[in-house]
This record gives sequence, C-alpha cells and structure tokens, in this order.
Amino acid sequence: MDTDRRELHRGPDVVSAAPQVFDLLAYLIRNRERVVSKDDLINAIWNGRIVSDAALTTRLNVARSVIGDSGEEQRLIKTLPRKGFRFVGPVREAQGAAGAAVTDNAVEPLKPALTLPDKPSIAVLPFHNLSGDPEQEYFAEGMVDDIITALSRFKALFIIARNSSFTYKGRAVDVKQIGRELGVRYVLEGSVRKAPNRVRITGQLVDAATGAHLWADRFDGGLDDIFDLQDKVTESVVGAIAPAVEKAEIERAKRKPTESLDAYALYLRGLAPFYQFGNRQANDEALRLFNSAIELDPDFASAYGRAAFCYVNAKINGWISGTANEIAEVKRLAQRAVELGKDDAIALAAGGHALVIVARDLEVGAALIDRALVLNSNLAEAWNFGGWVKNFLGEPETAIERFARAVRLSPLGRWVAGMRGGTAHAHFFLGRYAEAASWAAMALQDDPDVQFGLRVAAASNAMAGRPEQAHKAMARLRQLSPTLRISNLKDVLPPYRRAEDLSRYAEGLRRAGLPE
Repeated sequence: MDTDRRELHRGPDVVSAAPQVFDLLAYLIRNRERVVSKDDLINAIWNGRIVSDAALTTRLNVARSVIGDSGEEQRLIKTLPRKGFRFVGPVREAQGAAGAAVTDNAVEPLKPALTLPDKPSIAVLPFHNLSGDPEQEYFAEGMVDDIITALSRFKALFIIARNSSFTYKGRAVDVKQIGRELGVRYVLEGSVRKAPNRVRITGQLVDAATGAHLWADRFDGGLDDIFDLQDKVTESVVGAIAPAVEKAEIERAKRKPTESLDAYALYLRGLAPFYQFGNRQANDEALRLFNSAIELDPDFASAYGRAAFCYVNAKINGWISGTANEIAEVKRLAQRAVELGKDDAIALAAGGHALVIVARDLEVGAALIDRALVLNSNLAEAWNFGGWVKNFLGEPETAIERFARAVRLSPLGRWVAGMRGGTAHAHFFLGRYAEAASWAAMALQDDPDVQFGLRVAAASNAMAGRPEQAHKAMARLRQLSPTLRISNLKDVLPPYRRAEDLSRYAEGLRRAGLPE
C-alpha cells in the first residue's frame, strides 16, 4: 500500500480500490495495535455521518476482497463481536521518497484525497428558501440547478455537479470541509426570496481553503427578469474567480431555456422528483410535470430531454418493458430535444441516453452524448452516460476513464451508484472479476436494489469463484425481476455491440443461478 500515491499493489499489478475503501484499509493498518470500534471508523471514514450496520459491513467486505481476504476467513481483517475490528496481518513499513508508507501513531481521521483541478473549481451549495413558504423550496432548488448549469458551460471552470453539492442541503458544514470533500477551491452560498411578482437572489463566494469571503451581492428583479438575474449571478462569480474568461464565452453561456415562466415553473417543480431515481411514483410525477411544461412551451428543449430520461429510469428499474408505444414516445421526445437543443448539453445527453437504453439506437445515441460533452465538459451526467455507452460499444478501458471523470465532477449524490455500477461492468468485460465484484458492492451500497448492480454483482462473483456472494445477489435480483431468464436476457439488457460481451454476461449469470 502506497499511501502517498494512494495505490494498492499485488505484486506488479495495481489493485483497483475506491477512495473510501482505500481510506478504510489505511486506517485499520495504521491502528493495527488496537481494536477499532464502529464509532472510530464512522468518525474517520464517514466524518461522523449516520451509517447503517449493513453499509459498514459491505464496505469492510469490499476492503477484505481487494486484499484477498473474506468475511468467512478473516485472515487479515478480524471482526471482534460487540467490540470492533482489527487488522491482524503482518505489516512491514517502508520509507519512500515522499514519506512513510505506514505510520502507527496517525489516528486522525483520513480525508478524501481529491486534488484541486488545474483550473478554478467551484461548488454551488443549495440556496436557502427565504420565502416563508415550504412550497417555494422547488423554486430555490431550481435557481441553484440553473446557476450550476450556466457555470458548467464555461470550459475555463471546473464545476461540481448538482447531485453532489445538494448532499449538503440542511447540514451545517464548514466550507473548508466541503472544499476538501469535493476537491474545490471556491464555494458559492446564497438565498432566494420569491414574492408574488418579485425575486431576490443573494450570493456570497467563499475561498474554501481559507474561509475568506471574496464576493457578495444581491440581485432584485421581477419574475419576468429571472433569467437576467441568473446571468448576473453567473457573471459575477465568473468575474471573481476567472477574470480571463472571454466575453464571447460569457455571451455563449447566456441562454433562455423558455419564454414561458409558467412552463419554467413546472420544469423546476419536476426536477425535485426527477432526482429520486429509485422512486417510481416520483418518476411518474416528474414525467407529468415535464410533459405539462412542454404543453405550455412546445419548444422547451431541456424539458423534452428530462422527460425522455424518465423513460430511461423506468426501463432500468423494470417499471416498463419497452413496448412499441413507449419506444415511439421516447424517440419523439429525444428527437424534439435534439432539434430544439442543438447547443443544450442536457437535452442532447438525456435524449441520446434515452435512445440507447429504450430505443436501442446505440450509434445515434452515442453521437449525441459525445456532442453534449463537447458543448459542456463539466456535465457529470453526460460523462456517466458516455461511460455506459462505451461499455456497450465494447470499449471498457475508455468507459473506466469516463466514469472516473464523472465521479470527480460528482463525488457524492445519487448518480454515483450508476457510475460505480458502470465501472463494475467495465472491469467485468476486461476479465477483472474481483475488481468488478468490488465496484458492484459499492454500487449496491449506494442503492441496494438497483438491478444493473445486482446483475453485475451476481455475474462477477460467479466468474471470480465466489458462489455464495453470487447466489445472494441473484436471489435478490430474482425477487425484483422474477421473469428474468437467460433466454430473455438480450431483451432486458441494453444493446451490446460485441456478441462475446453478452455471452460472457450470460455465462456469469448462468453460474450465479439464473434459469434458462
């Protein structure tokens, strides 16, 4: 274990280990002379956040897996019932050029090692709703969503995705800690107050390294000025942290998504349920709201893209089967998103992904996602979709790179399960079954019932010679999808260009116990 480079080696090979797993191993090794309690681990690795026993057990099992141990053997990491855990394997310390590989006395919590990007980096925290009306919460969240989107269009900046910054909603967290956890230099905080016909947006920009306030301002206007107010906030932030950004780039980033404020309000309302990916009722509500926005403004590109993605969410969760009518509707939504949003990365990425997953149009969908990445290199969801597409195209090494970029842009939040699940699939298709099982376990920790995670967990554990773990994942998968069989697997899975990938997947699931 090289703690300076954060690499784990087995002989000449580098073993893939997620950052949290690496931190868990390092903490146990550094404190191997004592029994480490559950509370010690939670404080050190999860910064005191509430963690279930099942989640902790899963992480420990992943840590054991990457070093060749298991919960049954406990050769290296021992569980002492009602007491805690201890690393019991032999350890030899070596002093490297950058410092000691292992230090016994370091008992301070380890911090995620996210290095600062080589350009100005910022996270926009959820703005406070000062309207006095909880129903206006959607409006405050929507303002932040659009400010993040506007900032992400600047190629000179590095912007953390909405799903990661929103994990701090309702929490009193020091900006220095946020800067460390998200790997950013700047944090934007603010508030929104919405009266019947007026809006006030306040913002303050903080240097996360020092805690110093760099800029603060207030923007007032009528509801019909809302997009101008957002532009002013964006320009002020860009001017404060990246003054060299050209005026032409600022002008390109200005774009009214719709002329209809009523359609915009429906779109903002739809975003809150949209991000509850595993909730069928929320997904249906989001689709209804996006369709209502489209009815009011038939030229609203982003609404078409988000509506199309609601069908993706339904497909991957098994809520729809992909009938001819569903495919036709997805094609209609995606095509309209593309026609209307030639410079809208969200519309292109969401529409393209829908074409791949539901309509099974791999080539066209992949091209649209690539175009979205050219338009907005800060869009984490596009990197995530692009990673999955590379898996389907038979390019798993490139997929891993794309998922890594997605995780860096959105290290927390609901997208992470998909990124980890996609990484698991990439390792599976490369024949790295133990690594695939490790990434699958992490994806299931984030979302224990996500079916693509259960499928790859079952297949990779079976191919890695771990029948117990494979059968456990398969049992849960069959509870969620009782009609799944080897014979209908091709219809359930996304389109794979290489027949050998589908055959390998089928063989892994067959060994895990999926009936013919």
